[in-house]
Parts: sequence; C-alpha cells; structure tokens
Amino acid sequence: MVRSRPLADRDHLTALGGLPALSLDALTSVAYGPEAAVVVLAVAGTGAIEGMLPLNIVIAVLLGTLVLSYRQVIAVHPDGGGSYAVAKREFGPRIGRLAAAGLVVDYVLTAAVSLATSTVSLASAFPVLNGRLLPVALAALVLLTAVNLRGLAESARLLMPLTVLFVLFVLAVIAAGLLHPAPIGEVGGPPSVAVTQGLGVLLLLKAFASGCTAISGVEAIANGVPVFREPRVRTAQRTQVLLGVLLALTLTGLGYLLTRDRVVPRADVTVLAQLTAHSLGTGWLYYAANLTVTLLLAAAGNTSFGALPVLLALLAKDDRMPHVFALRSARPVHRAGVLTLAALTALLLAATGAVTGRLIPLFALGIFIGFTISQLGMVRHWCRRRPAHWRRLSVLNGTGAVLTLTATGVLLVFKFTEGAWVVVVVVPLLMLLFTRVERYYAAVARATGIGRLPARPQAGRGLVIVPVGELSAVTSHALARALSLGGTVVAVNVHSQDATATTITRQWEEWNPGVPLEVLPSPHHSLLGPIVQYVQRATAAGHDVTVLLPEKLPRRHRDRLLQGRRSAVLAALLRRRTAALVSTVPYHLDSAVTSRTDLPVPFP
Repeated sequence: MVRSRPLADRDHLTALGGLPALSLDALTSVAYGPEAAVVVLAVAGTGAIEGMLPLNIVIAVLLGTLVLSYRQVIAVHPDGGGSYAVAKREFGPRIGRLAAAGLVVDYVLTAAVSLATSTVSLASAFPVLNGRLLPVALAALVLLTAVNLRGLAESARLLMPLTVLFVLFVLAVIAAGLLHPAPIGEVGGPPSVAVTQGLGVLLLLKAFASGCTAISGVEAIANGVPVFREPRVRTAQRTQVLLGVLLALTLTGLGYLLTRDRVVPRADVTVLAQLTAHSLGTGWLYYAANLTVTLLLAAAGNTSFGALPVLLALLAKDDRMPHVFALRSARPVHRAGVLTLAALTALLLAATGAVTGRLIPLFALGIFIGFTISQLGMVRHWCRRRPAHWRRLSVLNGTGAVLTLTATGVLLVFKFTEGAWVVVVVVPLLMLLFTRVERYYAAVARATGIGRLPARPQAGRGLVIVPVGELSAVTSHALARALSLGGTVVAVNVHSQDATATTITRQWEEWNPGVPLEVLPSPHHSLLGPIVQYVQRATAAGHDVTVLLPEKLPRRHRDRLLQGRRSAVLAALLRRRTAALVSTVPYHLDSAVTSRTDLPVPFP
C-alpha cells in the first residue's frame, strides 16, 4: 500500500527541491561571476586570461569552506536565519541588525542581477532584444512573483526540470570543450574591452572581488531551513553539500576553458555564450543552451523569493520589521515578503535600466558581510560551548572568517567608487529602520502592559448602533445581527432635509422592528460626520459601543465597483476617531437573497 505524504509535508522542500527553490542564484552565478572577473583581467590583454583557472580554484576553495561552515550553521540554528540568527545569539542585537541588513540588500540585488543577466543572455541569442532589456526583465519578474505566490514547494516543482537541464548543458559545455582542443564555433563582435594596463597583484585582487559574485546565494539554504521537509536539518545539509559540489565542478571546469581558449568579452554576447559556441557549435544546441541559461537566470531570483521572506518573518518575530511579514498562508507563503521583494526589485531594475554592469558593483558586498559575521559567530559558539571536536570546527570557521573578511575588504576597496558606496549607505539605513520598528513595538508593549497581568475585565453597558440609509432587507438583516449580540440596540439615520426625516420616521413606526430609530440632522449635507459624533457622545457617556455597518456584496466582483464605498470610509473614520468596536454585516446579493424581502408590506 502506497502512503501519501501529508499535505503540510508536500508543501515543504526535499533535498533536490532545495536546488531550484533556494540555490538557483548560486548555480546560475557561473553565467556572470566568471564573466565579471574576465572583464577585469581583459584590460591586461588576452594573456592575463590565464589567471582565470587559479582564480576560480581559489574561489572554489572559499566556496568549499563556506559550504562546510554553513552545514554547521544549519545544525546549530534549525529555525533558519543564517548569519542573522548566528549574530543575534552570539554578538547581540546590534551585530544581528548589521547581518540582517546585509542580507536584505544582497537578496534584493540577487533578484535584480538574475533578471538583468537573463535578458542579456537572451539578447546574446536574439540581438533584436538588446534595446528592450528592461521590459523583458520586468515581465520575467511578474511571472516569477506569481509563481512564488503559489508556494515555494510549487515553484520548486515547476523549476526542477529546467534546473536539471541547465546543469546538464553547463556540464556538456565543459565536457565537449575538454574533448575539443580548439573552438568549433565563434560568436560575438570584436573585443569590447581595451588593453590599458599590465597584470599585477591589484588587478588580480580586483578580478577576485568581481569573481566572488559566483558564490553569492550560498547562505540562502541556511536562511530557509524551516521550509525543508523533516528531518529539516539533514535535508537542508544535503542540499548545501549538493550545491557546493555542483558549483565547484562548474566553476573549475569553466575556468579551465576560459584559460585555455583565452576568452575575452565581446560585443553583444556573453562569455558563457562564447564558451557554448566553442564547445557545442552555433547550431540548435547553441540556441537551446542560451535559452535554458536565460530561463534559469530569470528564475534564479527564486533564491531571493525563497530566503528573503523567511528572513523578514524572523525579523518581524523579533519586532524589527512590521508583524505583517510574519503572516503566511496555508501553502505556506509569506505574501508580504514576496510582494515587497518584487516591488524593490522592480524599482532597482527601473533605476539601472536592467543593465548588468550597473548592478554587479553593488553585488556580493552585503552577503560577504553576512558570511564574515556568521563565521566569527560560529567560532565564538564553539569556543563557548566546547562540544566534541570543537577545536577542529573552530579552525574551519576561523579559516572561513579570514577568507570572507579578506574578500569583504577587497570588495569594499575595489568596488566602492563603482557603486558599492550605495550598499555602505543603505545598510546603516536599514539598521536604523530595524531599530525604530523595535522601539515602536517596545513602546506599544509598555503602553499596553504586555508581560504583566491586566486588571480583571468588567462588564459595561453595551450599546449596538446600526447606521441605516433606507428600509430594506439589508436593514432587517443588520438589525437581526445586532439584536443577537444582546444589550441595547439603536438604529441611526442621517438626513439633510426635514421631509426625508418625516418620511423615514413614519415608515419606521409602521414597520415597528422593535428597535428605536435616532434621526440625526445634517445641515452641512455630511452623512458620516453626524454618525461619528453620535458614537463619540455614546462612548463618552460610558457605553461599550459596537457599530454594525450593513454592506451589500454583489455576486460578481466587477459589480462591486457599482456599490458605494461609504461603509468602508465610515469604518475607517470610526476606528480612527472613536473607541467603538466596528464591524460590517455582509448582505450577499445573489439570486436567493434578492428574490425575497424581509419587509411584510411594501411602503407607498
């Protein structure tokens, strides 16, 4: 007998599902990380490209150290949060806010860079799109947002086939390139980078800083541990190791091909597209590979959509972001986090025109801040608790801290004037935002006595007020609900003409619903102001006031545009200006309701 998994379990990620859900940014970074390094080295001539293989090996070593380290972070912090969770526990709230700010910046940039590079990759195969990068990137963002609003596990299932195809294509490029000692196809225009200087240590460090973008997104799995299936820690760790193996293999293989073929940046084509043409030719495989890379690069923003909403939820639980970010639907989806990420990404793409060269200098600095903090935090964790093998674990995390701190310094120095200064400004502003939100919630807690036993509730004089505009089935329905609540019920009508007041008073007496009617004059023709004042007077007189607002709900959504929004506006005014409990009483205008009447005799 085959047992199906519980629905809640199916909505969480498997080890393989974690790759398309949380690791696409890291997997697809081979499309822009090596290219960013090649652009830097190319200013020293084609001979300088020989530095790509050792450079990629160094980056792969750094990657391996981070993967091993984050396996430990996952075990120690199974509730997710990555460097934020580590920093909060080991260094206190201030460093925790720094780590969180760096991660927020990085994940927004991850989504923007992924979408921008996907459009460039598509334009490599279809040059007609070179002047339409921003609309294509925004369209891809809308599609990615819609998929993630359906749930992270759902997006992983949709992207899994494409992820497998991407990995196979990259491995095929590497394998075919190794089998062909010379390129079998060429694409692109003339070299787009002029030779202006010689190869030196500073240039290598700058290339290293650019190439480090290839390992961004490694922390996303540690941030998103709660979205994995049980046992969550082991499942997340398997995904982390699988990501590290695939990324190290592809980085090293592509680095070798770049060095052997001395690939330099060319007009209207990416470096990865050049390698694809070298290995697979310029036939249908070339176009299929470029289309696959394009789709995966666009979907690589899924890393941010998977990790950032979880991080924002953790910040909300710590009172450092609005509590709406902690809410999620049954799938589960943190909708507020998904929509916020989409909005920020759209603004960033619009500001930069979806040009990758304008985004890359901002990239990776935020995540390397998090890398460094998490490594130092884990060293502190092992030294304080001293579990088995704590010395070996401390050396591992300490080595990672030294490497990532070096990378952070290099990124800051060489990328500062190219745009990294924006990150230096934004991170403190985000930390200030977290602090202000935290202070607000602390003030609310003091004002409401959270954490202390409140006084015993005392029963008051209940008064239910029902604003009515005319006598109808809607009015009868609302009064019935009001009477079911107990206490005193009163209906309130506002008029601006004496004749109207006389008419509704006569009709009310004839109907005699058992509820008194208060008719309020409105000499200034305001229908809402007199009701608000009436409620204020009732509250000041010591009544516990409840206001029930009748609301007509049409069967079709488009028909709601024809209904006035008076109830919504009045509810907002009452909540802002009075202490009354305000609720709406829906009256559904379907055929079953509209065919009957609650009034026994029609009025003349």
